[in-house]
Amino acid sequence: MDAFNDFLSSMLPYTEWAMLILLIGGGLFLAFYSKLLPYRYFGHAIAITSGKYDDKDAKGDVSSLQALSSAVAATVGLGNISGVAIAIYMGGPGVIFWIWMTALLGMAIKFYSCSLAIMYRGEDSEGKLQGGPMFYITKGMGKKARPLAVFFCVAGLFGFLGVFTANQFTQTFMNVVKPDENLMVLGEFNWKLTIGIILALITSFVIFGGLKKIAKVATAIVPFMVLLYFLAVVVVMFMNASEILPSLKLIFAEAFNLKTAVTGGFWGLVILGVRRAMFSNEAGLGSAPMYHGQSKTKEPTREGLVAMLGPFIDTIVVCTLTAVVIILSGAYLEAESNGIIMTLIAFKKSLFGVGDVLLMVIVAAFALSTLFTYSYYGVKCLSFLTNAKIGRFFNWYFVATIVFAAVASVDLVINLIDLAYALMVIPNMIAVLWLAPKVNQSAKTYFSKLQDERA
Repeated sequence: MDAFNDFLSSMLPYTEWAMLILLIGGGLFLAFYSKLLPYRYFGHAIAITSGKYDDKDAKGDVSSLQALSSAVAATVGLGNISGVAIAIYMGGPGVIFWIWMTALLGMAIKFYSCSLAIMYRGEDSEGKLQGGPMFYITKGMGKKARPLAVFFCVAGLFGFLGVFTANQFTQTFMNVVKPDENLMVLGEFNWKLTIGIILALITSFVIFGGLKKIAKVATAIVPFMVLLYFLAVVVVMFMNASEILPSLKLIFAEAFNLKTAVTGGFWGLVILGVRRAMFSNEAGLGSAPMYHGQSKTKEPTREGLVAMLGPFIDTIVVCTLTAVVIILSGAYLEAESNGIIMTLIAFKKSLFGVGDVLLMVIVAAFALSTLFTYSYYGVKCLSFLTNAKIGRFFNWYFVATIVFAAVASVDLVINLIDLAYALMVIPNMIAVLWLAPKVNQSAKTYFSKLQDERA
């Protein structure tokens, strides 16, 4: 595992600049190229999500709300709870500012990529409607661009594993329950292995049931858990109200403080923010278009607006809440606490000593919903590379890697995901930027139609 981790660490720097240019540069370009359209129609996006414009006759498998819930299920969760902690651990509180900046640009990227997911839908070998980067690359850019789609799918076979989730859930369980002390002496490795096997079993019951089951489970679990997490954070903030403004001030002060930008100077801090923001909301990654491509809608612009809410919900709202709790509790100053453990310390300190138990329950639900949605993305990648029948075998590989991740180190898991994500961003963002004029054209038609209807 150490040798594998060293290899991943040595590969990461080669992908950083491509990711930075495509995500930040590409995001800035799209925000201005759209004349800030995604931000101007924020209210309209909420109206669409509420079901006001649902079209029962449209093709697709899930409603826009279900697609958003499932996409948010894959992103709101451990990416926000432990991803933020890892970012603060590695780069200090200032990194949160760069996470915000990336998320705002991520809203424009999501608008374009998920509009394309509806615009260029394809079918798999079984004739089922599909959407996602591989389809808008091959259908929108033409057959010559197929190598880009293949590159995306191969990286997806690693990026869409539930390794980070399984790893962080195992860490949470070991830290909160302390099974060797409170349950039975098995030794750390054996306990981690046991947790991995149990997680793998639970996941396999749902993922072998298909998409509609996943959407149902995710739509049921996620809003409730987000609400519970939100309430827990609000209680912590209420009890430490005087510390909220100083915590936010610290984020802004440290964002431009070159002394704290340990990880490779100032750019290191920015890159860290970009990486963790992408991990948190997956903008530019190409995963959300796979879900939104299944929505029952004929209007690409409508789906793009719904998808744009994702980065706002899970990064601007949820990540900020987590960051403030970690900073005001002082948990970020405890140097040894990487990953979810830092957030657990923050909750335990702030919520009458039982906050870590509450967080474990929330993390368990988030972990399962993330595992259910991720397996679906991987199946799509393998199906595109082979066919729908072979694609389903991804689930077996997915379940096996859950057990591996439970016993692996946090560093190895983060490096594996960071590398796979950076590689997926490259073909996806090239396609999104290439096809952006088509989205603008479609949006223009949609909004003039909308004005006529309202007139």
